[in-house]
Amino acid sequence: MKVAIFSAKPYDQEHLNPANQGQHELTYFEAHLNPQTAILAKGFDAVCCFVNDTLNAETVRTLGEAGVRMIAMRCAGYNNVDLEAARKFGIRVARVPEYSPYAVAEHAVALILDLNRNIHRAYNRVRENDYSLSGLLGFDLHGKTVGVVGTGKIGVAFARIMSGFGCQVLASDPVENPDLQGFARYVDQELLLREADIISLHCPLLPQTHHLINAETIQMMKPGVMIINTSRGGLIDTPAVIDGLKSEQIGYLGLDVYEEEAELFFEDYSNVLLQDDVFARLLTFPNVVVTGHQAFFTQEALSAIAEITINNLCAFEQSESEGVEWVV
Repeated sequence: MKVAIFSAKPYDQEHLNPANQGQHELTYFEAHLNPQTAILAKGFDAVCCFVNDTLNAETVRTLGEAGVRMIAMRCAGYNNVDLEAARKFGIRVARVPEYSPYAVAEHAVALILDLNRNIHRAYNRVRENDYSLSGLLGFDLHGKTVGVVGTGKIGVAFARIMSGFGCQVLASDPVENPDLQGFARYVDQELLLREADIISLHCPLLPQTHHLINAETIQMMKPGVMIINTSRGGLIDTPAVIDGLKSEQIGYLGLDVYEEEAELFFEDYSNVLLQDDVFARLLTFPNVVVTGHQAFFTQEALSAIAEITINNLCAFEQSESEGVEWVV
């Protein structure tokens, strides 16, 4: 099949080409897929997209009219795809339901350790020949209560790591995962928010989880709580979190995702003025650490993403659905 790969970076080519082994004709586009760039897919059988591509009704309609028959997401999430439009135009949608849960879980732990022990601030001080310790005081993770919202494979991997630190782990999920037995205790979400010293989000972005962290839920939390989000930016109401940081209700914030990241993350804007005033305000806090959606970014994860994406394309071409988690 002829496949147009959007939002392509050099590391995408480095992993997709070996996984493909010449099975499909892959064409890489640096541009994001959106209503303006969708015309580039004319003449292709499938498009391969990433988290910040815009597959709304207009984009999908253009793809359908261009003859595209499949959307292969090279990520787990598909909240940026208008599924109803895909059904209307007969376009199948596949995703990568899992790649390396350890990659994301370990990054969440890295954010916790960095925030707690002020690694980012200490690093900058030492480079400036400043070896003072004032303002770098942390706390023992051992004995702290950690809340895990969402207990799929990533949530389970994270809970096991935190249990290894000697933390009490509370979990919240509509469906209990037996793999957490012995590592965590399931409680209702409100109790988790009230009891946890650290709250880490590992749930998908759905209508019922949109702005899960908001002004009301922040007030339920312990003063000085640490919030970590390596899942989806829309889980957090950013202005409400900024208010929580200013009042010191939130003591630490670690983000790998941001609700308005689509036109920001994965690009180099080091010579451009930041136009997002909300994000700019977020970056002014010394107790906030933001990474640019890199939690998934390990060799193992990229290899798995490439392999599963190519397998999904092959399964579609062969009209075989076994082993593929079709969204549409």
